[in-house]
Amino acid sequence: MTEPGIQRLMLQLEIDQLNAAYAAALDEKRFGDWPGFFVEDACYKVQARENFDRGLPLALIDLESQGMMKDRVYGVTQTIYHAPYHTRHVVSPAQVLAQEGIRVRTQSHYAVFRTRPGDASEVYNVGRYIDEIVRTAEGLRFASRLCVYDSEMVLNSLIYPI
Repeated sequence: MTEPGIQRLMLQLEIDQLNAAYAAALDEKRFGDWPGFFVEDACYKVQARENFDRGLPLALIDLESQGMMKDRVYGVTQTIYHAPYHTRHVVSPAQVLAQEGIRVRTQSHYAVFRTRPGDASEVYNVGRYIDEIVRTAEGLRFASRLCVYDSEMVLNSLIYPI
């Protein structure tokens, strides 16, 4: 295999490991770790496919910095009361769409399942991540993560990050 081929495979592995670590942190309810997957001025948005396809800005969650993500974590862990449930993220391998210097644009598909104690699991949210990832001294981090969900209806409320 040529050097560029090896570099592409290594990048793919790093991106997939970033997505796996991200999903594990959320599924294990390590919400305090979540903002650390992003750079300081990162954007995180959860938007319906219908709005995304039409170029409409309305989103369920629209956070514009790591600080806003930390505020969200505080809300999720300290102030919001809801019936307990567990999530399980299943994330496809990422498709590298473009690469320029330290920036990589990717897309991957996700499915999030929700299980309430004593109840059956259900599909909670399905869609795709459209990411801009940058290489930092600490490794790969998200500069932006757009979660475009396919469902027109979101079960109950969206509490945890997708």
